[in-house]
Amino acid sequence: MSNVPEIYGSLVFNDKIMKTKLPKDVYKALRKTIEKNTHLEADIANAVAVAMKEWAVENGATHFTHWFQPLTGFTAEKHDSFISPTENGGVLMEFSGKELIKGEPDASSFPSGGLRATCEARGYTAWDPTSPAFIKDGTLCIPTAFCSYSGEALDKKTPLLRSMDALSKEAVKLLNIIGNKAVESVITTVGPEQEYFLIDREDFKKRRDLIFTGRTLLGAPAPKGQEMDDHYFGMLKSRVADYMKDLDEELWKLGIPAKTKHNEVAPCQHELAPIFDTTNVAVDHNQLTMEVMKKVAEKHGFVCLLHEKPFAGINGSGKHNNWSMTTNLGTNLLDPGKTPAENTQFLVFLAAVIKAVDDYADLMRLSVASAGNDHRLGANEAPPAIISIFLGDELTAVIESIEKDEFFHTSEKVSMQTGAKVIPHFTRDTTDRNRTSPFAFTGNKFEFRSLGSSASVAGPNTILNTAVAEVLSQFSAKLQGTAEEDMEKAVHDLIRDTIVAHKRVIFNGNGYTEEWVQEAEKRGLYNLRSTPEVLPRFLDPKNVELFTKHGVYTESEMNSRHEIKLEKYCKTLHIEGKTMLSMLHQEVMPAARKYADSLAASIAGRKAVSSSISCGSLEKQLEKIAGLYDVLVTKTEVLDEAILKAEEMEDLEALSFFYHDTVLAVMEEARAAADEIEVYMPDEYMPYPTYTKMLFYV
Repeated sequence: MSNVPEIYGSLVFNDKIMKTKLPKDVYKALRKTIEKNTHLEADIANAVAVAMKEWAVENGATHFTHWFQPLTGFTAEKHDSFISPTENGGVLMEFSGKELIKGEPDASSFPSGGLRATCEARGYTAWDPTSPAFIKDGTLCIPTAFCSYSGEALDKKTPLLRSMDALSKEAVKLLNIIGNKAVESVITTVGPEQEYFLIDREDFKKRRDLIFTGRTLLGAPAPKGQEMDDHYFGMLKSRVADYMKDLDEELWKLGIPAKTKHNEVAPCQHELAPIFDTTNVAVDHNQLTMEVMKKVAEKHGFVCLLHEKPFAGINGSGKHNNWSMTTNLGTNLLDPGKTPAENTQFLVFLAAVIKAVDDYADLMRLSVASAGNDHRLGANEAPPAIISIFLGDELTAVIESIEKDEFFHTSEKVSMQTGAKVIPHFTRDTTDRNRTSPFAFTGNKFEFRSLGSSASVAGPNTILNTAVAEVLSQFSAKLQGTAEEDMEKAVHDLIRDTIVAHKRVIFNGNGYTEEWVQEAEKRGLYNLRSTPEVLPRFLDPKNVELFTKHGVYTESEMNSRHEIKLEKYCKTLHIEGKTMLSMLHQEVMPAARKYADSLAASIAGRKAVSSSISCGSLEKQLEKIAGLYDVLVTKTEVLDEAILKAEEMEDLEALSFFYHDTVLAVMEEARAAADEIEVYMPDEYMPYPTYTKMLFYV
């Protein structure tokens, strides 16, 4: 095992390295830019570039790249070497401030949602000094924003940074108004837990559905699934433990604080959780984590699956987004303290989050919408599509006492006694956890549990930051001008009125029940079950006003993202439909015919020996396979027709509903027929690895 303190951050141009490599004045200027978002002068950038290059070369780097996050949801990079030819035929290793600050990828093929034409190839990447550079595969990677020639954001980082600025501005303003004059900035922090599956690479290579779509479109359930709950937190298999060990080390080298690892509920499913970090750094780290997960998996003969629902009938994978707000003085604004009822600052920000989630629940739901995530939201593995907040008993009692203007008696800590004398007593938390809640308060942060495992966490945090910034702005407007002696009552009234108006979004019960669905409808809460239902909400006037007011998106940037999301949904379902058709035509049907032929040959052979030999059981089996085959042929023809019809449709919104309501339904029917045939097929006739093979032979 490597020396962890020694390797941690060894491939990162972090504060420790900057202190040793940069002149003091340059270091101070760069820290000022990072901490206070000030402009970085060209001479400072040049000095940083020289030091960064020297450090990178010392660590084996030969190239540099502007590492950015286009609207594909993945990362992108174009590599340039440090070499600069000399007159005598040699080379120098050079890197300038200009190259550090700005790049120009030929990026016309990235999705832009109409922000620019395909022929407009010029786009710019711009250095984000707040996210440290790192070395990956011998290349210095510089985290950057990505924009068009005319300045529109074409990435996920730029709006996120804008939303962080908006929240900081509004939070500082409100804190100053209510008496906390010392705060100069507020950052949001995030710790994204990451779920994933590991399967054998050789099995993966034989499944074209996994190759093309990331999920199995066909496959009968194994005799055993997750019903015994024996995989969850179970002993790690040696091969998986070796993978996790290497993964930790690779992440630690990149300064990613991987903290927790364990088996998840479904067979072959696992989870990794980091310690929280500043939001934009956490977003970069999560993108890197997904990359490294896949790369390390290859070294161990695995493939890492990040699709939200790679296997039917067992739990899919999510990503829990642990979000909070912290001042530049180190105060967590969502920490209730020992007496939350008396912590005015905490209650103000708690009320702001409650109102933000209620006012913009449609955007919260939209932020986690995707074709993959539609398969898991609302099932007994992920929160429902209805956005609600879990506060727990004590906080709920606190806000109820505020609503009723009653004194709240702080509950005493309860000592847990297990009944076994040898086990030490310990104090119980003031609230339980609620795994069915999409947005749960967990002590000093909110856990947004609805995110899909493959998604970038930039979008959900951009929306959350902006929604809370807007409510903080509204609070400031109400309290502005209040006399100091009247402030306490004004704040109390503001908190009480907010709770009364928005308590409908608070729900501490079981979100999986039908009763909650009915109750949520009575409360007037959104229940947007599918991606096509929720996507149009993005362009609602109130949402356009929200983002444009705070400078997070322009209206054209919003229109572009709406179009990109629609296109991605439709393209995803189109690829899935075409992949299923190819598997049915080229794999399942030929295999079924081959098996039927073998049964027919066996029957004919027996009868050739003697007409008196009974073949009833074989004939019944052949009849069963033939009947299922006929059903499968019919369903495949219907799917063929549905895909052809989809290809003729031009209206993206109508197409998204057609894919969801028609194509997906037909795919499920075709799958049911294929999976039933699989139940009767001997292993030697199966054209691809079964669920039993993939999930229980690792």
